Amino acid sequence: MKMVKLAALAIAAGLSAAPGLAEGVKVGMITTLSGGGAGLGLDARDGFMLAVKQAGRSDLEVVIEDDQRKPEIAVQLADKMIQSDKVDVLTGIIWSNLAMAVVPAATAQGKFYLSVNAAPAVLAGKGCHKNYFAVSYQNDNLHEGAGAYVTGAGYKKPFILAPNYPAGKDSLTGFKRFYTGELAGEIYTKLGQTDYAAEIAQIRASGADSVFFFLPGGMGISFMKQYADSGVGLPVVGPAFSFDQGILGAVGEAALGVKNTSQWGKDLDNAANKAFVETFSAEYGRLPSLYAAQGFDTANLLISAMDKADVKDADAFRAALEAADFASVRGDFKFGPNHHPIQDIYVREVIKEGDVITNKIIGVALEDRADAYAAECKM
Repeated sequence: MKMVKLAALAIAAGLSAAPGLAEGVKVGMITTLSGGGAGLGLDARDGFMLAVKQAGRSDLEVVIEDDQRKPEIAVQLADKMIQSDKVDVLTGIIWSNLAMAVVPAATAQGKFYLSVNAAPAVLAGKGCHKNYFAVSYQNDNLHEGAGAYVTGAGYKKPFILAPNYPAGKDSLTGFKRFYTGELAGEIYTKLGQTDYAAEIAQIRASGADSVFFFLPGGMGISFMKQYADSGVGLPVVGPAFSFDQGILGAVGEAALGVKNTSQWGKDLDNAANKAFVETFSAEYGRLPSLYAAQGFDTANLLISAMDKADVKDADAFRAALEAADFASVRGDFKFGPNHHPIQDIYVREVIKEGDVITNKIIGVALEDRADAYAAECKM
């Protein structure tokens, strides 16, 4: 396990801590930096660290480790960070099965967890915790938006599929919450699967009029390429995870015209987002993805709390996080009572801008969407 240690002290030497705060904040970032899901973790890390660099804080230190997309590794890293590194805040996990392995134990030990991505249903509802904040969404949200879009677009018989793990189950649950008509078929695939010949054959034979899928990372790349080659030709709808910037570079023109749902897009018209897209592109030589945007917002939320309270005063720091007093790249940002965002879910279309395949926002699927589990949360 290779460790990368990045301290804001090295980034902004000589700057002092925020006035009135006794100590700095140490963050443990556990994310996926190798294997099939590495692109997602790299983007989340780079977005987070861009915000840290821009803030120039000498009182913020970030320790970064690779979870290799393995729950047992994530648990080992979290234990080390809590017991040995003495971190105050944990963040970074992309995959919901890893989040379920790490978050409950970390928050039970008094640590704050700020999620850059994974936000499984149980942690929004009965398993919520006062020290857990999902800065991204609740897992169902983008899929709910897709269900609403499919309904509004007049599709009558979609075929739906997702991987068999917590986020996959949340995905299809969310889709069916807002699409209540007939399904041509419903499949849970193996997590990490790369061959979708059998599933595509089922889609072809199903009588479907459209396809909705959630297959993040390399899974989505493999499916979309095979689907395009198959000639099935049915309209495709998905969440941003399957058609985000890092995915589109690998899928290519096969994704053109696909509609996908997201709480963020690079063309959202607000000052914070315009600056983020420009500075991220300049810093890393690529357009930002949804994961990068979420990482950036997560770091800025943390920094906004540091401006108001000492992390050692847990009640005050929690209240500062709840205030969410920062300029989000999404525009308006606020937390619901279970520490999950209330936000718009947009519809995007995959287009070509010059030589670059990217997304353009074309509408709003759901306005001010919270989540379906907040009422179950008793903090």
